[in-house]
Amino acid sequence: MRKPRALVRGDRIAVVAPASPFNRDEFDSGIVELRRLGFEPVFDDTVFDRKRYVAGEAHVRAAAIRSAWRDSSIAGIIGVRGGYGSAQLLPLLDVEEMRENCKPFIGYSDLTAILTFLTTTLGMVAFHGPMLAGRLGLGAEGYDEESFIAALCRRQPMGTLAPDGVEIVCPGEADGPLYGGTLTQLLASLGTACAFDPPQGYVLFLEEVAERPYRLDRMVTQLAQTGLLAQASAVVIGELPRCDEPSGDLTARAVMADLFADFHGPVIIGFPSGHTVRPAMTLPLGVQVRVVAAPGKRPTLVIEESAVE
Repeated sequence: MRKPRALVRGDRIAVVAPASPFNRDEFDSGIVELRRLGFEPVFDDTVFDRKRYVAGEAHVRAAAIRSAWRDSSIAGIIGVRGGYGSAQLLPLLDVEEMRENCKPFIGYSDLTAILTFLTTTLGMVAFHGPMLAGRLGLGAEGYDEESFIAALCRRQPMGTLAPDGVEIVCPGEADGPLYGGTLTQLLASLGTACAFDPPQGYVLFLEEVAERPYRLDRMVTQLAQTGLLAQASAVVIGELPRCDEPSGDLTARAVMADLFADFHGPVIIGFPSGHTVRPAMTLPLGVQVRVVAAPGKRPTLVIEESAVE
């Protein structure tokens, strides 16, 4: 995996909107937070474009990313929010430009489409981390600053991550490179030129929001039938907010526990990255990790390899 340069104070970070439009106040708050962290946010007025449910024409959104990727003065790229639209950009991005200019790309949710493209198509480390709207803009309530800085700014492995609220579905210990993101986006990529295509023995990270239990069942069943689940050595599942049955009769965690009960390696659930009701942690995708799920002990995700150089 190719690794981007570690970010340092003063670096210029391009702010892009690959998916849906956003609330301007949340955008402005996110810009303030990036500056507080010591970075210089860079954007142009096209980031505020709107076309129905996306943030402007696809070619304009793609051009913003391409421009940031080519610009040697831009050290990294971060999304404003998810929603829908990132997959529209993939045919419009330039593979050679991105390979020649390896940079950290930060996002989650619908931006999983781009994270997957970078990690499993181009072989570059990318970051499942907070965006401006609803995360950085909320400060400490919205994202975990320590993991954000550790992932993007330090040339050492992040080490052990053991947040509260993570539970063991299947005990065990296994390692492998970390790949994944929002489940709907992973599945939506299948059958395309930018399909989710992790290596044998990878650690699968998956998360979701507002998908009822039967939909989670459907998606995990599809993932299993593709063979991608069998390739994984371990599974790390997010918090799954707003995924319980509205009546309260069935929880997402209970359904996931059933679906993964016979998995051949460790499975943990409740990890706060992406869609979470807690401060979102940043996870580097494409680096070596270890999942440790020992009965009677707090489960951990150990990041064993640095994500930047």
